[in-house]
Amino acid sequence: SFNIGDTMILSGKEIKKQVKKGNISIDPFTDEQINPNSYNLRLHPDLLVYDNDILDMREKNPASPLVIPDNGLLLEPHKLYLGRTEERTSTDKYVPMLEGRSSVGRLGLFIHITAGFGDIGFDGFWTLEIFCVQPIRIYSGLEICQIFYHTIDGDFDLYRSKKYQSNRGVQPSMLYKDFENNNE
Repeated sequence: SFNIGDTMILSGKEIKKQVKKGNISIDPFTDEQINPNSYNLRLHPDLLVYDNDILDMREKNPASPLVIPDNGLLLEPHKLYLGRTEERTSTDKYVPMLEGRSSVGRLGLFIHITAGFGDIGFDGFWTLEIFCVQPIRIYSGLEICQIFYHTIDGDFDLYRSKKYQSNRGVQPSMLYKDFENNNE
């Protein structure tokens, strides 16, 4: 672990130890995906694309499924693709964070537009907001991003939102539920 202010980022070896202790769950888990201070997560073949060119934050935006074939899928610029990780993760002890791999970023592929910050207590697959600078062919099973873990100081509540907790597949935005809750 190394210090960033008052919090620490777990080393890859410490992530492995915490998985063995049951404080972090990464399923499936393999030693080959451990990095010096993170763990690589792979891209699942299922994607979603929004049906409408104009999205409305107050509305449930319809989306259609898309599957990455074995020979890859060519992504188009200026289009948002929602994907997910192959691995399901959870922890009630650490703050999970998600970042793209530098090799993927150097090809102009963003794997999360703004949502790389996880909540302590989140249990599920990570939804990826995939966007490319220029056309690029992607493949399922690719180690597309990396998860790392921060310690947390002070009292905290675990993430228990009903919006995304224990998700089963790719999750489109449920921001519209915030507007519904504000109108009650």
